Amino acid sequence: MPYRRLPNTDSARLRALKTALSLGNDTPPYKLAYSPSILINLRKLVPAFESSLKQQKISLASQSNRVKDSDEIARKARIYLSHFLRVMNMAIYRGELPPETRTFYGLEPSDSNLPPLSSDNELASWGKRVIEGEAYRIRKGGSPITNPTIAVVKVWYEKFMEALDANRLLEEKAAVMASRTAEIRKQADEIILNIWNDVEKHFSGLPDNIKREKCCEYGVVYYHRKSELAVTGNPE
Repeated sequence: MPYRRLPNTDSARLRALKTALSLGNDTPPYKLAYSPSILINLRKLVPAFESSLKQQKISLASQSNRVKDSDEIARKARIYLSHFLRVMNMAIYRGELPPETRTFYGLEPSDSNLPPLSSDNELASWGKRVIEGEAYRIRKGGSPITNPTIAVVKVWYEKFMEALDANRLLEEKAAVMASRTAEIRKQADEIILNIWNDVEKHFSGLPDNIKREKCCEYGVVYYHRKSELAVTGNPE
């Protein structure tokens, strides 16, 4: 015997809701196979669900595009920051700067290794230390490091921080949209279940094959088991 299976994707949910709504709008209330109160809720839920799914898709696309742009900005910021520190280290090797110069940037005097810059948090933290450290060193009478200068490093660092903040805002917006969609999805599942239960009860007195045919008109989906060949309804 064919068995009923509720939608498990948003496109299938929306299709089931729209099918029931379309039939509800075209059927006199006394002939409708599900509760008129459900029809009222359907008229509110379908556009809300469609809008939420659309906004979530737009939000995710914006987030994806923004991430690509910010990845390139972060790459440039890492390059300029690491080049600045390498130039500083080379100046120490040549004896032009004392090893203690490294302490201005939060580094050990004897440690010529570059700090970790692979993550966004590391880049944000070390970028701030180096920029502030170089400014303080210059105020103490030190000669500015060039090629690149700290001004160029700062330009890319600030671009990176702006991109980082923008990404966080997009992530927060996407989370809000996902939460809203999840809540509407829950309502959709409840309404679909109620509709299908009402519809099957309404046509329960008919022969099984006719009953399934009538129920399918309302969007109910039936599947045959593996041992059965025919499939009734429109599976996802």
